[in-house]
Amino acid sequence: MADSISTENSGTLQRRGLLFILSSPSGAGKSTLARLLLKADDEIAMSVSVTTRQQRPGEEHGKDYYFVSGDEFEEMAADHAFLEYATVFGNRYATPAAPVQQSLEAGQDVLFDIDWQGTQQLYQRAGQDVVRVFILPPSLSQLRERLETRATDSPEIIDSRMQRATDEISHWDGYDYVLVNDDLDACFEKVKQILATERLRRARQTGLIGFVRDLMQQD
Repeated sequence: MADSISTENSGTLQRRGLLFILSSPSGAGKSTLARLLLKADDEIAMSVSVTTRQQRPGEEHGKDYYFVSGDEFEEMAADHAFLEYATVFGNRYATPAAPVQQSLEAGQDVLFDIDWQGTQQLYQRAGQDVVRVFILPPSLSQLRERLETRATDSPEIIDSRMQRATDEISHWDGYDYVLVNDDLDACFEKVKQILATERLRRARQTGLIGFVRDLMQQD
């Protein structure tokens, strides 16, 4: 995928977009960090996932998720319309390929709030363009406290999320960066630093070869 989205223009310095992944156990802060990043940075946009779960009050089709039936999901998967997909708590989630590719071609960064399974699949499909950041909680006891404080899930669901958290944390070494979210503001600053650094990588500066060639030919 990475080769097909290159947009090199001789003599013009431009930047190819990147795929910026935030992963964490539920309650560790990735969704909050994602919202802060979207608010602070207009060069990055949230990837809108396809899901089979029920639409919740206040959610908009096409903005929060693309809500589809199980049969529609299977048909899209068979047509290779997804970059990655996974089953989470009985519902299916996927990243549609077409809008992501369009964003990368336009130099737009895409933000992902996905789990380790989706991260692995996305990296296999577009490794050159992927930046993987994993967010750890300070402790499992604080993670449970955060889930309980949200007061959105039953004790049984919280127990299930805690069991899943242990499994997700075990995959921390599949990421490029690992941060401990013991202070939201400090963690957010580190996320911004990572994004800024990755944007400057030589491989993402399309047109650099032409720019240097023209530079060397100047008197």
